Amino acid sequence: MNYKYLTFFLLTISFKMVSAQAVLSSDELFKLARTAAFDQKNYPLAISLSKQALVKKPDYSDISIFLGRLYTWSDKLDSARTVFTGVLNKHPDNEDASLAYGSLEYWNNNSAKALQLVNNGLKYHNQSKDLILLRAKVLNDLHQYKAADSSLDVLIKADPTNSDARSLADRVKDNASINKISLSYDYIYFDKEFNNPWNIVEIDYTRHTGLGAIVGTLNYANRFNSNGLQYEVDAYPHISKMFYAYVSGAYSGNEGVFPKYRSGFSLYANLPDSFEGELGFRYLYFTGSTWIYTAAVGKYYKNFWFNFRTYLTPSYSAVSQSYTLTTRYYTGGTDDYFTFAIGTGISPDDPRNIVLLNNGINYKLSSDNILVGYRRTFKLNIFFINASLENQEYRFQTRGNQWDIGIGYQKRF
Repeated sequence: MNYKYLTFFLLTISFKMVSAQAVLSSDELFKLARTAAFDQKNYPLAISLSKQALVKKPDYSDISIFLGRLYTWSDKLDSARTVFTGVLNKHPDNEDASLAYGSLEYWNNNSAKALQLVNNGLKYHNQSKDLILLRAKVLNDLHQYKAADSSLDVLIKADPTNSDARSLADRVKDNASINKISLSYDYIYFDKEFNNPWNIVEIDYTRHTGLGAIVGTLNYANRFNSNGLQYEVDAYPHISKMFYAYVSGAYSGNEGVFPKYRSGFSLYANLPDSFEGELGFRYLYFTGSTWIYTAAVGKYYKNFWFNFRTYLTPSYSAVSQSYTLTTRYYTGGTDDYFTFAIGTGISPDDPRNIVLLNNGINYKLSSDNILVGYRRTFKLNIFFINASLENQEYRFQTRGNQWDIGIGYQKRF
């Protein structure tokens, strides 16, 4: 039906509501209300139609809950609360009413009330996936991370393909562990470009605070027949339910082995439908400055996580581009997965090859890479291994291979 004719049809119904009451049933009015809300985004008309349906059938809980949602979407929160309370007073076991009322309070920064409503709903529906997921969101907002993590573990075991649960679980898992220590080692072999292999060791300590996680890292590298140390501090401050940030700074007195200075910033957004987005920059200083801009979009789908990222490095004559597509396949919890990545160019977030961005080294030369990895949890102990191959044009029309094998261990406590 043409948009204009449908709008005219719905408006005609609203102006002839008295006669419609005598002809249309509560179900028919409910259907028209949903059409007005979802197809036309005409919430006032949908509210009017829902009220008329309730005149015919006052105890129709589905219409009452829909009316409460319409009030919520229209920012008439007190009216929504009145409707939801009325339904729950008559039917305390109504799952949809608990979910709708709890969601209202959660999104309006009243998570303590939301938790009360969700817990009451779970008394009657302890297997409800929607209520368990909302409970985890509320607990995360209340900084009760271990309880949120426990709820998500239950949900993911029952429904391993729940994308929303996996999207939240990755964030909650880091929050749930107040302390975290990681140790990793990479051995890098070149068949042509360099005579000697590179060795890189990274040890870091993460402490979760009320504002977000703070990470202190010590990096060691042996490359170009030289040893070097780099000191780094990263932070992941929470901004809101939707946004958080990444702030980083690093220093090394061993230029060449590491950049003398490195810094970075990214703004992350947790988007609807298990999407996530990122915009940011990275800054490197060896003997001159290099600015690199990054953007990424990620998506959780069933047991998979997909992420596409680009790095853009502008210069006077062109823009160097790097692209990477990363996929994870989860075999269990949030720290049990296989990784596959394929890309082009050099990443400023990759400690193995960051020195190749030294003031435009390899700026116009091509690079293709592939990586596979596996990560496995044993209680609070996490082990991981990865292997990668990079085919680099290290001189014009001259290519060589770079092989990397990396292993690591992480302890949460």
